[in-house]
Amino acid sequence: MGFGGFRKDRKALPRPLRLAARNPRQVIFGLGITPPATPRNTPLAIIPLPFNQTGTPMADFNKILDAGDVDGGIINVVIEIPAGSNHKIEWKRKIGALMLDRVEPLIFAKPTNYGFIPQTLDEDGDELDALIITDTPLPTGIYMQARVIGVMKFVDDGEVDDKIVVVPADDRQTGDAIKTLADLPAQLIKQIEFHFNNYKALKKPGSTKVDHWGDIEEAKQVIRDSQQRWKQQ
Repeated sequence: MGFGGFRKDRKALPRPLRLAARNPRQVIFGLGITPPATPRNTPLAIIPLPFNQTGTPMADFNKILDAGDVDGGIINVVIEIPAGSNHKIEWKRKIGALMLDRVEPLIFAKPTNYGFIPQTLDEDGDELDALIITDTPLPTGIYMQARVIGVMKFVDDGEVDDKIVVVPADDRQTGDAIKTLADLPAQLIKQIEFHFNNYKALKKPGSTKVDHWGDIEEAKQVIRDSQQRWKQQ
C-alpha cells in the first residue's frame, strides 16, 4: 500500500491515528516510523504517543475510568509494575503516561503486581496504590476489575501511602476463593510486609513502615477518602 492509500484505508487504523490520517501529510506515528517520501507528500512531523506493550495508543486512565463500584467492593485498577519486577514504573498524571522512575536492587523486586486506582488521591498526593495478587505477573499498562480484600496501612518517609489489596474480580483459576486477607497464605503476607519495610533500606534505612493490615471495610473507606481528595483537587 502506498502512502496515499492511508486516505482510503484509514478506517483500519486505531481511532487516534485515523483522525490524524485525514490529511496524509500529517499522519502521526507514535512508533516513530516515517513512510518513504513520494511526490504527493512532504516530510512528516513525528509526534510521540504513549503506547502500551501491544503497540496500541495508551489512554489517560483518569479520563476514561473512575474507581469503580467501591461500595460493592469491585474497583478498577491499572497495572504499573508486574510481580517480580525491579523496575519502578510510575503513572505520571500530568502528562498521562507511564514512566520508568528508577531501577531498584533485584533483591527488592515487587512481591505482587503493583498499580493504582483511577480518580483517587492518597495523602501523599499520588493516586491510591494497589497490590494485585495473581498467580502470574500482569503486564504494565492494562486495567482490570478487582475485588477488594483489605488494605496495607503504610507510611513512607513520614507520609501516608496506603496500599489497597485486591485480587481479580473473576478468577477462574482459584474459583474466586480469595475473599479476604485471611484467605492469603500467611507467608505471602510476611513477604509483602518485609518488602515494604525494607525496600528503601539501602538508601534511606528506617524510612518505610507497615503500620497494620486492615479489613475490607477499612479498605473501602480509604478509597472513599481518596475519591473525595480527587474531587477537591
